[in-house]
Amino acid sequence: MLNSPAMTGNKKSSSPSLLRRLAAMLYDAFLVLALVAAVNAAALGVVVHITEGEQQLLDSHLVQALTVLSIVGFFCLFWLRGGQTLGMQAWRIKLVDFQGGPPSAGRVLLRCLGAFLSAACLGFGYLWCIIDRKHRYWHDYISGTELILLPKRDKRT
Repeated sequence: MLNSPAMTGNKKSSSPSLLRRLAAMLYDAFLVLALVAAVNAAALGVVVHITEGEQQLLDSHLVQALTVLSIVGFFCLFWLRGGQTLGMQAWRIKLVDFQGGPPSAGRVLLRCLGAFLSAACLGFGYLWCIIDRKHRYWHDYISGTELILLPKRDKRT
């Protein structure tokens, strides 16, 4: 796959390959799944405690809201604290704005919302990076952000 340059400081960085992006997504999916399960389990515990065991199920709308908030919270917090989730760190991928700087809170939130749109269209917004000459997703364009591939770290330092 061809790489597109993105400016980060004075260095040019390339766009990560689709395989690398998918690997980071898979890594993060396991973390997000665990987070969603923990948040919903905690909410169920609170409901059971408050109702003194009378109610042992969560309302489906509450589960959906907690799931969305958990996913958005996970990505927004990691992206705001360095531009990388744990999966992105493992695969040397970083989120930056189009000028190569750290993304703002507004851009990160727009990216999350745009990612839901990209997924809702049968994943076509994600697959767009295959045909886009800058290898960007739809939500990259919506949010003014993009993924870059970081250089390998020198093992001696």
